[in-house]
Amino acid sequence: MRNKLPNLVRSQQLSRELLEELFTLSEKIRKNESKYSTSLKGKMMDIIFYESSTRTRKSFEVAMKMLGGQATVTENAKEFSSAAKGETLEDTVRVIEAYSDIIVLRHPDLGSSELASKLVDIPVINAGDGKGQHPTQALLDVYTIWKEFGKVDGLRVAMIGDLANGRTVRSLAYLSAKFNKMELTFVSPPNLNIGNDIKSYLIEHNLPFTEENDFNSVIPEVDVIYMTRIQKERMSPEDYNKSKGKYILNQKNLKLVRKDARILHPLPHVEEISLPITIEENDPRVAYFRQAENGLYTRMALLHHLLA
Repeated sequence: MRNKLPNLVRSQQLSRELLEELFTLSEKIRKNESKYSTSLKGKMMDIIFYESSTRTRKSFEVAMKMLGGQATVTENAKEFSSAAKGETLEDTVRVIEAYSDIIVLRHPDLGSSELASKLVDIPVINAGDGKGQHPTQALLDVYTIWKEFGKVDGLRVAMIGDLANGRTVRSLAYLSAKFNKMELTFVSPPNLNIGNDIKSYLIEHNLPFTEENDFNSVIPEVDVIYMTRIQKERMSPEDYNKSKGKYILNQKNLKLVRKDARILHPLPHVEEISLPITIEENDPRVAYFRQAENGLYTRMALLHHLLA
């Protein structure tokens, strides 16, 4: 690949050209996994998560092993690492560097992965830094849109829910600015609006957006409905009580969604999606489990890009 990354800590590092190269590589890996099964043989990845995760952690671990490498996992580093004894993140990553070829880091502090990347000479992947970013989630989100529609340009995307605390929507907004004639609609409770820094970035990059409160008036008009949960753990009880149950996609308003639209969610979904399993399994508009599966292949492509 011509656009070699040293690490991935911010979505802005991903150019459109590199995104398309990673999409192509993801497709090649999906169609011929055996061809890549030894591409990272002898490589070691250290996954260190200070916050909980299922999909991100497991998909990175499986991705590394499917490429022939190995992975060690610290699943709750806040309790089960030397952080419990007071060790700083700076010291932790410098120690890990001696054992690994790449670090995948999730940490509650904004900018933690970028800080770590400046302290070590091996690649660092940001797997979530508090309210900041989650660039590999955005990578798989855009890949999913590309795979579902055959394009990204010209699509209308509604991001719905907790936009103030959602690092996935922030990262996806940054990547949306790489494409042409996209339109974003932000739908959130008044206390959980998208940040002004994101709006300024979109204005600077000429990506049109609107802010709305009426969920049911927006969902018939867009190509992609990107649902997110209200992040109770990142807000006061007062803010949570103002926001919970505000926007719920259910069988009734699913009828408003266009037949060719797609419903995405970074997962886990809780009360904001209330659909029977039969609909989730059979309605082609429900794409969030395909989206989760896509995370494996995009992360395999990214690891191959960084290490092979």
